[in-house]
Amino acid sequence: MVSGSHYLMPAVLLDREGVIVVREPRDPCSFAPRRLAEYRLYPETLASLQRLKGASFPQAVVTNQPGVEDSSAPRPEVDAKQKIIWHELPVDVFKVCFHRQVDGWACRKRKPGMALEAAKDLGIGLVRNDMIENREGDVGAGCAAGCTTVFNGVGYDEPAPGTPERALRSIAGAADVIIGAALTIQETS
Repeated sequence: MVSGSHYLMPAVLLDREGVIVVREPRDPCSFAPRRLAEYRLYPETLASLQRLKGASFPQAVVTNQPGVEDSSAPRPEVDAKQKIIWHELPVDVFKVCFHRQVDGWACRKRKPGMALEAAKDLGIGLVRNDMIENREGDVGAGCAAGCTTVFNGVGYDEPAPGTPERALRSIAGAADVIIGAALTIQETS
């Protein structure tokens, strides 16, 4: 948990694969890398998150990892991937849902449970927070939580969903837009 009860800036909630971690192409889509040896961050991830942190944005990673429950991803491997993020990135909170879509859990993205839990752990409300996602259902989770949603479509052939406030192609672009929007709000306040 992050100490302190309030931040001057809202938080940034980030999906993992496809936003900060390079996805593995598998026809017809791309997915989380299966093996730890293939797990890597996008080149601009660290600098982008450091810029957001320098602009006083607390950060939380919120990710679905159903492979643990359906046995396609061993839990130790998923935990090792999470440790890479903790050690290499300025992330304050990490939320993971291991459930499958069909199970209907509130923490599973399309639903806002993880975003709400992350906000509670950060000690913030969700008004004016940015949630960066890479799939339409995940964008829906951000909308349901009351976040400003940013669609990061890198690595996908699918069109941007109709609901995000912004559609970009990289975490660096998302950081630019989020910081710029925050500066504009501060100037007009």
